[in-house]
Amino acid sequence: MKRIASFSINHDALTPGMYISRIDGDCVTYDLRMKTPNAGDYLDQKGLHTLEHLLATYLRNTGSSDEIVYVGPMGCRTGFYIVMRDTVPAGKALELIREAFAFSAAFEGTIPGAAKRECGNYLEHDLAEAKREAAAYLRVLENCTENTMVYPE
Repeated sequence: MKRIASFSINHDALTPGMYISRIDGDCVTYDLRMKTPNAGDYLDQKGLHTLEHLLATYLRNTGSSDEIVYVGPMGCRTGFYIVMRDTVPAGKALELIREAFAFSAAFEGTIPGAAKRECGNYLEHDLAEAKREAAAYLRVLENCTENTMVYPE
């Protein structure tokens, strides 16, 4: 079988940041790397799940909602993949991600889509953890620019 692109990235050189993972037709996959791979510090499952709900809700309620194709966590629990249409320039995508994480870090109230009839694992949420991780990643995003969105060699 062919080796997939995401397994070709040198995870030993990867640090937290926002990267353009791949471009497929009119879709751009962004790698929101929140944790250093294989460093022993991973996103807690409950916080990750809650953060997924918050990010998806925010991004699908912006003026760019029609350009958001997918929001989902990485199985390795080091971040998220966000797929957007290429009609959203990289600089605007970075701005949207900063806004989504700011929203998540400040969120108060009932977690969107976390009721039993709305979620396949409604008991596994942790708002405080999601907010803590969102705030930490916001500090990483402060140093991200369009020029830093390239994977390290």
